[in-house]
Amino acid sequence: MVGFRPCTARCRRLPGRVSGPAMAMGLLLVAACGPAHTASDAGPTAGATAGASSTASPAGGSTADCDSVTTCYTPQQLQVAYGIKPLLGRGINGHGETVVLPELAESQLNPPLVTDMRQDMAAFDNTFHLPAARMRVVTTLAGARSPWLAFGEEVLDVEMVHALAPDATLVILLLPSTSLDNTKNAVSAAVASLRLGSTEGGVMSISAAGQIGGEHCVSRAQAESVNAALQAAASRHVTVVAASGDIGSVAEPCDVYAALAGTGTFTPVKEVNLLASDPLVLGAGGTSLTASHTTGAWQGETAWGLPYGNPGSAVQASGGGFSRLFPRPGYQDGVPAISATRGVPDVSADASGHTGMAIVLSDDGRSMIRGSGGTSASAPIWAALIALADQFAGRHLGLVNPAIYQIARGPHYHQAFHDVTKGNNTVQFPPKTITGYQAAPGWDPVTGWGSPDAQVLIPLLARYARL
Repeated sequence: MVGFRPCTARCRRLPGRVSGPAMAMGLLLVAACGPAHTASDAGPTAGATAGASSTASPAGGSTADCDSVTTCYTPQQLQVAYGIKPLLGRGINGHGETVVLPELAESQLNPPLVTDMRQDMAAFDNTFHLPAARMRVVTTLAGARSPWLAFGEEVLDVEMVHALAPDATLVILLLPSTSLDNTKNAVSAAVASLRLGSTEGGVMSISAAGQIGGEHCVSRAQAESVNAALQAAASRHVTVVAASGDIGSVAEPCDVYAALAGTGTFTPVKEVNLLASDPLVLGAGGTSLTASHTTGAWQGETAWGLPYGNPGSAVQASGGGFSRLFPRPGYQDGVPAISATRGVPDVSADASGHTGMAIVLSDDGRSMIRGSGGTSASAPIWAALIALADQFAGRHLGLVNPAIYQIARGPHYHQAFHDVTKGNNTVQFPPKTITGYQAAPGWDPVTGWGSPDAQVLIPLLARYARL
């Protein structure tokens, strides 16, 4: 879980370049800031080509991190690429559904790093012609004095869900700013957020806050306490989606801040991360999406990894592998690539900082467009999709993993999913290389079953997900 935390005074003392790739464990990966725009001149409208002049990379976008609507995807382009646009046209837009997003509380406005989420979202909606967002903040666990303050991580989470499920209610569940200081705090925050969050809405999207780190970080008792909270969520028919991590086949470190400050030792361990490894969680891995910057049409996808990650850092590749804690769940029985233990992830979506969706941050009445990525992006994509599926079904689908696997192993797999067959999640900590796993036809421990074609997948989920 190495990465830059929201820039409170405490964090600003840490080394690193805040404008560079920034977070891991699905924590935000933010590209260098693009040109500042006012709300009225924020660039081309959604779907416009914008005259991109940079050389296209094999992963889509440009050879540099996307930093504008010229190279980043707009919400409308992402809606088309993942088959969501036709559903929105039919009124399947998240209306009546609530997505809960655990986020770390901020204490001090410091634009453009720490901004007011209400202003960010207003600028985002104005830039991309989206309806006003329905948002509320729950401060029960953090007691935040400034509940609407947000770092780029929180902004990515809320803007991504809103982009794809624009009429869903977004509940920002604030967690104490110390939640990622150590494993004990992380477990406590995860359990508390799961128990409270599952009473607030039908879907939870967990990117950074509420995550724990590598499985080796926790004791058996701690893992069981998290699983008990997930069982409570499942009993309420709540779907929990969690980022699989950003260091490929390597686990996130147990002490984020020590790793950041250079006062701790980070020894790469080949394993998967909690929460995504728990069988009651839909684990979301990462891809590099290629779509038309004119129409948004899906053109291709590879596993997110090197060379479109950052060697030596915590932002390199889609998290994935096999659990040391959990046996293979029944819904994974018979999947050829999975043996005796839980395989991660289940599904995936765009997570490359070279091909991410544009997010908008506000600063003194002006808005800035930035790129985004990491599995922090793919988790809220899937959370938004589940909110649409809940609306389509007229009920909360809850644990969707059995339905996902039933669909993927059936005759509609290649219509409901984009099967990602190229790339890997090998990572580098020079001079050492940790060999990961290879994307392959069907399920694999890099991208799971692949990314969604929602117009086919959502009706199937509504049919196959059991009460």
